[in-house]
Amino acid sequence: KFITIWPEMPALSILVWVVVLVALMYLGRTQAHKAILSLARVINNALRLAARSILRAEQGLQHRNKEVLLARGKETVERQLEREFHRVDLVVKRDLSGYPALNRSLSNLVSRIDEDYRESTEVPPSPPTWINAVKSVAKITPTGDAMVSEILGTIHTTLEGQHKKAMTEYREATNKRHKLLGKMTPFWRKLSQTLTDVDKNITGLQERSEAIDNRMEEYEEIRKGTDSSLRTLTSSAMTQFVIAGFVLLIAIGGAVINFNLIALPMSEMVGGGSYIGPYKTSNVAALVIIMVEVTMGLFLMESLRITNLFPNISALDDKMRKRMMLITFGILVILASVEASLAFMRDVIASDMQALRQSLANVQAVESTTSWIPTVGQMVMGFILPFALTFVAIPLESFIHSARTVGGVGLTGFLRALAFTLRLIGNMAKQSGNLLVNVYDLIILLPLWIEKQAHRGHNSTTGAEEHTDVSGQPSGSAGSSGGGI
Repeated sequence: KFITIWPEMPALSILVWVVVLVALMYLGRTQAHKAILSLARVINNALRLAARSILRAEQGLQHRNKEVLLARGKETVERQLEREFHRVDLVVKRDLSGYPALNRSLSNLVSRIDEDYRESTEVPPSPPTWINAVKSVAKITPTGDAMVSEILGTIHTTLEGQHKKAMTEYREATNKRHKLLGKMTPFWRKLSQTLTDVDKNITGLQERSEAIDNRMEEYEEIRKGTDSSLRTLTSSAMTQFVIAGFVLLIAIGGAVINFNLIALPMSEMVGGGSYIGPYKTSNVAALVIIMVEVTMGLFLMESLRITNLFPNISALDDKMRKRMMLITFGILVILASVEASLAFMRDVIASDMQALRQSLANVQAVESTTSWIPTVGQMVMGFILPFALTFVAIPLESFIHSARTVGGVGLTGFLRALAFTLRLIGNMAKQSGNLLVNVYDLIILLPLWIEKQAHRGHNSTTGAEEHTDVSGQPSGSAGSSGGGI
């Protein structure tokens, strides 16, 4: 009723109100423009300031991610260097520490080989002294004397005997040299094997030294914080994140199988009708057993210094650490035995439940012909799965450390996208202020057009009057001049 000035003519009333509203908007046009542009400017500045703050936070987060990544890379390389130096130390203590004894053994072998070689050398026999006598007899002129013939025959026989004896002695000496050379063969083989072992040890040290050199170069790159080392560490962290996550999913699947394996028989131990909140007590007990097994596995891996999730455990002395390792391993064995017994009870409970259903359904019970193989398989699974879950600590450590890098990179990207979005919205708000100003002028288009026409007419009248004043001033001057003349 307030809007309708003339109830019998509502259209005319609305038209009057529109005219009044347009007139008011026209009168407050300057203030409205300033308000709209000020609001757009405030929104734009606020969003740009928020974007700038987010970018600063992103830079701080990126710097922190870089520090974390470099620290993790340095720690990993230091552990690798420590392992390489430990291997070199083992090689030196195991092989090169006995180098003096090895040197003495080689010297003895070389000396014995040299002595046998000298004994096996062939010494030329000295020329016999009777050669001169043979030469003198050979110079005797044959006369056909029987005495001379007999002497020559005796000499011939003696020479043949001496020849045979010399050949026999030569063969015996040669056989002796061959035996000496044959005795040298084991020493040569032992010497060759010793030198081969020394070559292997030296080659192993060279390989270890090359690995240490590579690790030291990588360590220097990480200390300098080069872009290549950062890219390498980031890529490695993402790869470890994916692989560790996949292994953890497999471990979760194993834990689920383990849970289903012991949940049913646990109802016989803690009661199947009791509840802890909305959950069965048997399910909660089975879950607690699995969690305790995983915890003991973590402590066992920490005691073995395979993982480093709890620095306090790694910092224990060797005696206390070994005690803790034995205690955790004993608890794991006990829990694995409990699970094996629960897996055995599972088949018994399942068969009893089946017989109960058949009796309730008035069905004649059928003797079960189940094999013992599934029972043994379930018992083996119940005993092995706790030890298998022990190794979850290794991918868990990799997942936690790599998740820091991956999460930092993801959060950095999110902050960059958020800053870009805020800047985009700020620019849109600024342009929206100009758009609203144009829309405001479009609403009061008619008064603005009238104002423009009025200004144009006023400018035309003012221009004509000025033109008249300017053109009339010379005429009056000329008349007065003419009158004067």
